[in-house]
Amino acid sequence: MIHRGPVMKLYLWDQAALDFCSKFNSSESTPTVVLVTTVNPKRLGGTLALTTMSSSRVFIDHDVPPTRDYLTWMSSNPEIAKKVNAEVVTKPETLTIAEIFSYIGQPNAKAALFECTATIDDVVHGSAWYYIGCGGCKIKAVKGPTSLMCPKCEKDNIAGEAQYRARISVYDKSKQAVFVLLGDAGREVVGKHASELVSSYFEANGDKGADFLVHVPQPLLNAIGQTHRFSVKVTDHNLTGKTRALTVIKILSPAAPLSIQASEENIVVGASDDSLVSADGVCQPSKGCEGSVEDEVNKVCDSYEPSTAKRPKLSD
Repeated sequence: MIHRGPVMKLYLWDQAALDFCSKFNSSESTPTVVLVTTVNPKRLGGTLALTTMSSSRVFIDHDVPPTRDYLTWMSSNPEIAKKVNAEVVTKPETLTIAEIFSYIGQPNAKAALFECTATIDDVVHGSAWYYIGCGGCKIKAVKGPTSLMCPKCEKDNIAGEAQYRARISVYDKSKQAVFVLLGDAGREVVGKHASELVSSYFEANGDKGADFLVHVPQPLLNAIGQTHRFSVKVTDHNLTGKTRALTVIKILSPAAPLSIQASEENIVVGASDDSLVSADGVCQPSKGCEGSVEDEVNKVCDSYEPSTAKRPKLSD
């Protein structure tokens, strides 16, 4: 919560994030107030947020007179703290596809999570829709001399299990894009595990060898036309231009069908003075997904635009 102002999100990046973590962890008690200098206001999905810059400095609680004054003010106004809803403050921004790509194009953009409602209009063909992963950590398995190996668990002779890595063409009211369904996100869309679909195919086609690539199954094609609220991750591969495909971390819920119309919302970037906020309302930069899904996200880095789609692409 800004001093005598609104409640909003504050994103701490790079050195500012490190400084905050260092001060936070070394404090004898949980800090209440943070002062951040030289912040940049951004409007994402209609929500105004503040982000740090390379010149930003961070102070907490008793570091400087302004933070001490704010502590005194909060002590005399205890009802102020109730205005900060941590669940709302840390919730990812909801953006259109066009807004996500606009964010990616910003010079200071970082890896981040966003929510996006879109409709599936095709499953991209010409690439594998699954991979064989470790049955434990789910990371992609590699072939050893005599068995499958897991580079993460550092184990030989592991039990391989098919995991989703399907590219789908999606659209919303602003733009069309390619999303990559990984792991549980694929299961939430299709309703079945990838391993179940692969096993069913080989049971019905016993003449196929173990290295045969199973074609896109009908249950996955049945997802065409579905509208979902996706949790998507902007990765370093997106920021460096290695791929425009966005990785789906989770399916949040079904959504109503989208109408096709031009988006009138834009991201606005400006400059701002120092910001003094309650430490309970500070949102650190997204750390993304931990473990196997995060590891596999970084492997989905080849740019792919579908040559055909079931509806024409919208103009940028």
